[in-house]
Amino acid sequence: MTVRRTKRSAGLLVFRPAPGGIEVLLGHMGGPLWAKKEAGAWTVPKGEYEDDEPAWEAARREFREELGLTPPDGEAVPLGEVVQKNGKVVTAWAVAGDPDLAGFTPGTFTMEWPPRSGRRQEFPELDRVAWLGLERAREVIITAQAEFLDRLAEHSA
Repeated sequence: MTVRRTKRSAGLLVFRPAPGGIEVLLGHMGGPLWAKKEAGAWTVPKGEYEDDEPAWEAARREFREELGLTPPDGEAVPLGEVVQKNGKVVTAWAVAGDPDLAGFTPGTFTMEWPPRSGRRQEFPELDRVAWLGLERAREVIITAQAEFLDRLAEHSA
């Protein structure tokens, strides 16, 4: 019998004060499948981890790997879990910070592109990052992850 393991990711939703509310740091998913998409193509910087790694440590490691930036050291606000359409369980924490985005150097992944071509190409995991107000973030973030924005807003109220 094959046991199917649920994929799990952990990430940091970095936020900062802004006129009229708060802004969150999101990343636009890289690669050709997301190149011309906005809605549903932005994500909390996150990544998969194994059962033997604590989710909090994975969230900080993935922030560093995906953005090439040091994760902020502020108080971590647990935002809980959401389940994305693909079945992946994502755990996130909100942390106040204002990292210098000039140092953004994304991690990369390799995939066959174009499909069935036999050619493997490397693409950035995130092709850009941006500070977005909560309203704009809700318009572009992966649908399930919008719950993290709502939980952050409740915490910040």
